[in-house]
Amino acid sequence: MNDQESNLEPEDDSAPVQEPRLWKGNGWTARVIKNDDDEGWAVAMFKDGEPEPALVGPWTMGRDKKNPKPLDVNAFNTLIKTASEVIRRHEQHLHAMLHKSLYVWTEGSGELKVTLDIKPDDDDPYAILTATDQMSEQVAQVRVAASFKLTPGTATAWIENDFKAPRS
Repeated sequence: MNDQESNLEPEDDSAPVQEPRLWKGNGWTARVIKNDDDEGWAVAMFKDGEPEPALVGPWTMGRDKKNPKPLDVNAFNTLIKTASEVIRRHEQHLHAMLHKSLYVWTEGSGELKVTLDIKPDDDDPYAILTATDQMSEQVAQVRVAASFKLTPGTATAWIENDFKAPRS
């Protein structure tokens, strides 16, 4: 293939872009946009493949006080770090909302770990209630309503009821 033919190949979408208002690289896109709420500017950070921005925040005005300050490598790297942290915190919060656990002492089985794993679903949300012993062996598991509240009292009642599915 000669040099002319190689120029006809399609552009690589994963190639870095470094423009004053648009940077792409490392799995992220930063886009400086007009802030609709006021006369300033904002920056939106998109993770590759995601339709919604992970982070939107104010952006610094340039020296002329009309146009935005151009993106640069340091700003882009800081934005990646900040947006990644936002995503990580969101994932941690979601995990904490969907996965709960506690320990209950029982006369017959000793200490049991009781976990509640909520399975969100638009049509049929539910949760799995599981008891495991000190050797991490599953003792019991039942399906419960997604609204089931795991507390020491509800866990103890479930255990004392021979692990029968609690009523919603």
